[in-house]
Amino acid sequence: MKKSDFNYQLPEDLIAQKPLSERSASRLLCLNRNTARIEDKQFSDFINLLEPADLLVFNDTKVIPARLYGSKSTGGKIEILVERILDDNHAIAHVRASKSPKPGTIIHLDEGFRCELQGRVDDLFRLEFCHDAPLLEILSKIGHIPLPPYIDRAGDETDVSRYQSVFAQRAGAVAAPTASLHFDSALLAKIKAKGVAATFVTLHVGSGTFQPVRTEDLSQHRMHKEYFAVPQEAVDAVHEVKARSGRVIAVGTTAVRALESAAKTGRLQPGFGDTDLFITPGYRFQCVDAMLTNFHLPESTLLMLVAAFAGYEPVMTAYRHAIEQSYRFFSYGDAMYISC
Repeated sequence: MKKSDFNYQLPEDLIAQKPLSERSASRLLCLNRNTARIEDKQFSDFINLLEPADLLVFNDTKVIPARLYGSKSTGGKIEILVERILDDNHAIAHVRASKSPKPGTIIHLDEGFRCELQGRVDDLFRLEFCHDAPLLEILSKIGHIPLPPYIDRAGDETDVSRYQSVFAQRAGAVAAPTASLHFDSALLAKIKAKGVAATFVTLHVGSGTFQPVRTEDLSQHRMHKEYFAVPQEAVDAVHEVKARSGRVIAVGTTAVRALESAAKTGRLQPGFGDTDLFITPGYRFQCVDAMLTNFHLPESTLLMLVAAFAGYEPVMTAYRHAIEQSYRFFSYGDAMYISC
């Protein structure tokens, strides 16, 4: 298949610019991957689609306040988006300035903090932060939540809590695992009371998640790398649900990629490290039976993953339906449940 096969026209007013007042108030488009049947529901109905034998797999990554604003000694403005924290003093980042800064450039940040640009790492830059304080502590003081590029407004206090899942634990993402944003504590309690099991994996979502594929030939696309971790507890939970003929339901494409990255040998096992797994139609899934996801950008790797899971035609038909029915799209938008 080609990149252009995954293009679609989305009216701008369907791009959700703000979260709803309640996390679980979104709409839910249900697509059966076996019959291609589409149903319109509310996210609050999701619990009724679950069975006690099921297992929900959540991504527990935590979005860091990765956007920084600073200036060079000459006064030139600089914007930094931390892509990955390497250790307490070093990070890989996107750096935007009127002129590309050179190695050795000192960048002055808010509250007296500063960092030195050490050099390039492919399209990004390696930064050294010149303070004894751990980098995460510095970011918590002067960093800003990195809202996606299609949200056409400045971030506010609402985003600090709402562009984050209620179960976020492991700091490292620069974008939220958006399917997780629909869950609040009350819904999670109801799911637990129903007897549905849950487990956690980690995938630190990078800014590359917003980038469209740039080559028409999908085989030529170089997938961005993201850190993932699948612990033994998650592996055991998956094996247990398979043994009782239950379903493994991945909450988000990031949970899917973490699980499938740990199952490359054909059997799920504990694993961690960088993954550049690029899932396109024709991919054979190893352990995921159903998926909850949001609606994704045209020509994006995430849309291709969803089409690989549910079938190209059913997914594109579902997207056309969602547009006709004025569903809200992208990070703060509505959800889609793909069942079997």
